[in-house]
Amino acid sequence: MALVRTDIRDRVATLTLDNPDERNTLTAAMVDEITAAMDEIEADEGVGALVVTGAAPAFCAGANLGNLSEATGDSLGGIYEGFLRIARSPLPTLAAVNGAAVGAGANLALGCDVRIIADEARIDTRFLALGIHPGGGHTWMLRRIAGPQTAMAAVVFGQVLDGPECERLGVAHRSVPLDQLADVAQEFAAGAASAPRELAITTKATIAAMADVDDHPAAVQRELEPQLWSTRQPWFAERIAALKAKISSKGS
Repeated sequence: MALVRTDIRDRVATLTLDNPDERNTLTAAMVDEITAAMDEIEADEGVGALVVTGAAPAFCAGANLGNLSEATGDSLGGIYEGFLRIARSPLPTLAAVNGAAVGAGANLALGCDVRIIADEARIDTRFLALGIHPGGGHTWMLRRIAGPQTAMAAVVFGQVLDGPECERLGVAHRSVPLDQLADVAQEFAAGAASAPRELAITTKATIAAMADVDDHPAAVQRELEPQLWSTRQPWFAERIAALKAKISSKGS
């Protein structure tokens, strides 16, 4: 029985963790399916954006490693690949957090470019409550996204964040009612998928690279080459012509 489902609609691929009886916990078998699904999605030129979600009731309740006291760097790294493979994707990625995102499940959400969360969903780091140090880049991702105070509150002080709190703190871009989440995520992802695929990928890479840029002049220079590249692409001429035709039709 498959542990991951994929669906493609209007250039948006949705990857759903589909082991609800175990609350979509990451296992070695599920990680293998995530990796294979991501390879297929990224190879499909008809896909312009990715939504990641879970089969109800959970988003992902963490990692299933068996006896953690016997874990090794390799075994931990193998489970990490379940969310790192998605975090490395060149495609624009959106986490549609429909339920509990715990531990490694929180990492899965944090590793996406944008998060939209259901009002009643929860992001629960839970590492310290289990007596284990955070892993998989959890503290770095949360600190980078929401700042050191929110990272401390969630990780060290054990604060569980619901949808509205995630939106308020910047952990998620938006909190919405659960029954609207799938439609909102699809519509949101379509914004990226409607752009030329290579342009969206290049722009995502530019935004990531800006983390190391110190000032505005350097940022201007960093964007110059890809902007010039984009003006030489066939889609630019096509879209400018379409815009001019639309303006002309309104004026007549």
